[in-house]
Amino acid sequence: MLFNSALMNPSLLSDDDYYPLVEARHSDPFRVMGVRSQGSGAVARVLRPDVAGVAVVLDGKTGARHELAAVGGDGLFEAELSGVDAGVSYALEFTAHDGMRWRERDAYAFGPVLGELDIHLFNEGTHYEVHKKLGAHVMMRDDVPGVHFAVWAPSAQRVSVVGDFNNWDGRRHQMRKLVPAGVWEIFLPGVHEGAHYKFEIRTAHGEVVLKTDPYAFYAQHGTATGCMVFDLGRYQWSDGDWMEARPKADPYNSPMSIYEVHLGSWQRVDDNGERLLSYLELGDRLIPYVKEMGFTHIELMPVMEHPFDGSWGYQVVNYYAPTSRFGNPDEFRNFVDRCHQAGIGVILDWVPGHFPKDAHGLARYDGSCLYEHEDPRLGEHQDWGTLIFNYGRNEVKNFLIGNALFWLEQYHIDGLRVDAVASMLYLDYSRKPGEWLPNCFGGRENLEAIDFLKRCNEECYSRFPGVALIAEESTAWPGVSHPTYNGGLGFGFKWNMGWMNDSLRYIAREPVHRKYHQGDITFSMLYAFQEHFILVLSHDEVVHGKGSLINKMPGDIWQKFANCRMFLAWMWAHPGKKLIFQGIEFGQIREWQHGFSLDWHLTGQPLHDGMRRLVRDLNTLYTSEPSFFECDDSYEGYEWVDFGDSESSVWSFFRKSRTGAPVLFIVNATPVVRGGYRVGVSEPGFYKEILNTDAGEYGGGNVGNLGGVLVHKDWAWQGRPHSIEVTLPPLSVTAYKVVNS
Repeated sequence: MLFNSALMNPSLLSDDDYYPLVEARHSDPFRVMGVRSQGSGAVARVLRPDVAGVAVVLDGKTGARHELAAVGGDGLFEAELSGVDAGVSYALEFTAHDGMRWRERDAYAFGPVLGELDIHLFNEGTHYEVHKKLGAHVMMRDDVPGVHFAVWAPSAQRVSVVGDFNNWDGRRHQMRKLVPAGVWEIFLPGVHEGAHYKFEIRTAHGEVVLKTDPYAFYAQHGTATGCMVFDLGRYQWSDGDWMEARPKADPYNSPMSIYEVHLGSWQRVDDNGERLLSYLELGDRLIPYVKEMGFTHIELMPVMEHPFDGSWGYQVVNYYAPTSRFGNPDEFRNFVDRCHQAGIGVILDWVPGHFPKDAHGLARYDGSCLYEHEDPRLGEHQDWGTLIFNYGRNEVKNFLIGNALFWLEQYHIDGLRVDAVASMLYLDYSRKPGEWLPNCFGGRENLEAIDFLKRCNEECYSRFPGVALIAEESTAWPGVSHPTYNGGLGFGFKWNMGWMNDSLRYIAREPVHRKYHQGDITFSMLYAFQEHFILVLSHDEVVHGKGSLINKMPGDIWQKFANCRMFLAWMWAHPGKKLIFQGIEFGQIREWQHGFSLDWHLTGQPLHDGMRRLVRDLNTLYTSEPSFFECDDSYEGYEWVDFGDSESSVWSFFRKSRTGAPVLFIVNATPVVRGGYRVGVSEPGFYKEILNTDAGEYGGGNVGNLGGVLVHKDWAWQGRPHSIEVTLPPLSVTAYKVVNS
């Protein structure tokens, strides 16, 4: 028993309980706080350093009031309640130093919320709705409104929830530890939606740190790093038709043209162009633009909350919270909802490979390497200054797999593009000899990460058929987009980084030299159907001194735009789904910068507007002609006509489908007009010119074939019974479809 000579009021607690409690290092505060049994009655104990007096007011007819005495001088109040049962319902009446009085319910009067099954599944790594249990949840308990908080911190000595409801005082709401799960929880009556909070953690070494809630639904960004209580159960969706149709779709034989967007820089407003658009404003502006341009999907660079704008969202701290830069979670839901109502799918970039070292984030969360590896040879990306998730820990896998499912369920997301998959697959990724540890078989493959990716893909596809899981994977790892039951990783699609590198290298060459590098444009067809590919011209290709796409092109300004139009049309004609980054569609000249709007004023200039019109028409052609997307991942859908004319830098091929007429494409990669160019065809008839990137409306010179050419029935060519003779515009792609026989 503690005896304080100054106050002459002894505490009923032993020193072993008193000092840890008032110093906020007690491992089991629920054992001593609230109304607890003692002898024939009970003892009431409240820790409130900010008030002058505390009383317990019993519920019921009598409403008996018991004044608590201040003990020890550290804000602890207690009293023995003779004849009172420990399970009695009560309220606390507080008296401020200015005499004001108010009542609150006591957090220590409520038992645990999490059950044994929750804890078992979480520790097992299979509690895939864990976001409904951990984090902050508005709820009613015994008809009392409040918020339940729960966090995983197994190595902590003590965890408190702190916020604007308790003056950020870690002594006030010390949490209950559920042993052996390592989960801490508490129900705080009277806390409402919108409250700001963090977790104050006392580590095993006695250090006190303030940490974000890993499962927070809403969080601040930048230097203000608090979380905010948010109720996800309120939003009413209006995309029922879309969600009903999605599982029935065949993504491999359907068009997929993706517009990659960084929400903070797509467009800004005000005279200085500095104010960010909100989710609601983006719905008003971005969705109609994407619809008018004919894209089928929007892919958003990470919207999960991140503190540093310069990471573009790829250094995530709050995996369960859409960034508050543009609004609240329901406003982001509204954006997705409106996309679906407009017939546009939404893909999110997702970053399960690494996380930043920010002090308030996941790094050394409870003082130990909880989410990451202790050994930097396993747990740190030297290049990026980030930490690698420990995929061998069940709770970490649960956190990540549950997060993927969370976005698909709670936000109706249509796909996840998994970032930096190569860095996850290889233990020696970007490491020198001696800087990495081999797996148990002595190899370089990260077996735990591979298992995680397979399980994640299996769970997402089994629970949400019709979604697209996309790997950004840059190596020759086999079967990335093959099912796990066939030995693959289980993704639905893979970014075709090889095509991107080869084609950009080719297109950057002066046309006079291209004849020596014809292999750069044919090589991709050797592996085009080994995976379900997406052709990409992503944000990574227009940053860090690489320059904009238009400035990669050789020649004067006219040739740059002609080259770019040719390149984009060739991309749309090539097998594989399509993705381009914002600004490419109208020929953004300046290299992309995340802190500034795209240069939309350029669309008022003929060359820029012409390129925008071409991309719009490519999407229209792509989505309307089955030859562009049916059999997209099969040799049935592609047939070379001629790739041997390297001297002229010309190549030609057919795209074919099961239901539509084939389309003939001819690419002329030089600025030379080639009249009377003969190409072999199999069908007689009139070959209508359905695409000419040199058309005047696109900014070209209007060289072409006056709408089409008639086949020469008796002139066999290139192993085919017929042929056509066409004029090839300079730096162009022309496409032809036989319209009558």
